Amino acid sequence: MQKHPISQATSPRRPFLKWVGGKTRVLPHVVSLLPRGRRLLEPFVGGGAIFLGTDYEEYLLGDSNSHLVELYREVAARPHEFIEVAEPFFDESYRSQERYQEVRASFNTESSGMLRAAQFLYLNKHGFNGLCRYNKRGMFNVPYGRPSRSPKFPVEEILAFHEKAQRATFVSDDFVWVMRSAMPGDVVYADPPYCDRDDAASFTGYGAAVFGMERQLELAQLARELAGQGIPVAISNHDCEFAHQLYAGAEIHTYSARRSVSAASDKRGDVGELLAIFR
Repeated sequence: MQKHPISQATSPRRPFLKWVGGKTRVLPHVVSLLPRGRRLLEPFVGGGAIFLGTDYEEYLLGDSNSHLVELYREVAARPHEFIEVAEPFFDESYRSQERYQEVRASFNTESSGMLRAAQFLYLNKHGFNGLCRYNKRGMFNVPYGRPSRSPKFPVEEILAFHEKAQRATFVSDDFVWVMRSAMPGDVVYADPPYCDRDDAASFTGYGAAVFGMERQLELAQLARELAGQGIPVAISNHDCEFAHQLYAGAEIHTYSARRSVSAASDKRGDVGELLAIFR
């Protein structure tokens, strides 16, 4: 049976991670436009807001960030053990630049998946603006965010994610592999690193690899191929001239989104986004 995803949009579970470009603030805009289907495929799952805010029977959730997928797998499989390992990092004693740098250094060399996942959550909540950034050697290098108080440990959100994750399969792979796994009855929602706005550059440092113009073109072409096979694909991006050209022939829906990545408060504010739907 195909489900319409709007059923959870009014009271969705909240992500337990901070994520640049996360869709929590624009959830009603995106979810209300997603096509019906049995399974939702997300090749750029990110913070998981769309996953948590929809109600498909099954999910295939991918991301090229192996640390993110590792965290989700640990929460899906062993939530209580994860909570036991991660919660001590939210003690007030860990709210300092020295402790943050210690955890970051350990994270970049850690071999235990469970501990590394717990450290990833700590770095996400204590780092600058929830950024996830790596250098060319693949080392996590986000600076300390100097929170005014220790961030709240998101235990309720973690348990809610675990419950919903029983319907999901998590994979760490390129978006092409995830999208080519689609079958009739599936719906694809892609939230890639955004192309530059007409008046400003975008943040695309989610991993060591760069998501440039060639990859944007590849994603759009693959969306057209899947739509030709009867598999609808929805893609989010900035509402800019390049994106309109990139998604020519698709249904284009536009809306405003609040963004706050910049360190300068005067550079934060509402920006135009779009949702392109290929059918």
